[in-house]
Amino acid sequence: MVDVGQKAPDFTMATDGAGDVSLKGLKGKKVVLYFYPKDDTPGCTKEACGFRDSLPDFSKVDAEIVGVSKDTVAKHDKFKAKHELNFILGSDEDGSVCEAYGTWVEKSMYGKKYMGIERATFLIDEKGVVQNVWRKVKVKGHVDEVLAAAQAL
Repeated sequence: MVDVGQKAPDFTMATDGAGDVSLKGLKGKKVVLYFYPKDDTPGCTKEACGFRDSLPDFSKVDAEIVGVSKDTVAKHDKFKAKHELNFILGSDEDGSVCEAYGTWVEKSMYGKKYMGIERATFLIDEKGVVQNVWRKVKVKGHVDEVLAAAQAL
């Protein structure tokens, strides 16, 4: 389980647009690494659009936003185009990044247990150290909270 004050686990993931992203490649910038369950679902879309709309404010404090789910790059491309998302979406199909950050958890719906991504956000500073962690995120107001923390760094 990754916590505040720890070095953030490095990762390399395929991204939308056939590129890739790594934490090492973002060194020197603040990174908002947010995990979400699935592209194009109501909560995930609302959260993504919130980050999209606030990207200019995140850019002012030199913060990169990276959204992570287990969806394929092709699904990310469609999601990004449909909602005009202007930040990186990482595809963690094998779940290794979710595992490293402790966001692959047992969930329960209508009494059935299953494994899925816990909505969580990590604010990582320019040196790769985790400065804030939000787990079991509720979408409403979350982007503003993350932005305020990024501005305070």
